[in-house]
Amino acid sequence: MTRDGEPVNGYVRLLDEGGEFTAEVPTSATGQFRFFAAPGTWTLRALVPGATVDRVVAATRGSVAEVAIAV
Repeated sequence: MTRDGEPVNGYVRLLDEGGEFTAEVPTSATGQFRFFAAPGTWTLRALVPGATVDRVVAATRGSVAEVAIAV
């Protein structure tokens, strides 16, 4: 997760297809985060002071979905 090209500390929530909260993790010092999610469509909600950004991602078995989030 970045702001103006720089890593941002914050939290990222994982929401299921119905928008229900599933998990939340803090970002690392480099703005990275990781979830281990079942196959399907998920929403990532980035939370930092002054901004909330949603990104929809499709998870498939055996692959890594990389998502860049700028807030």
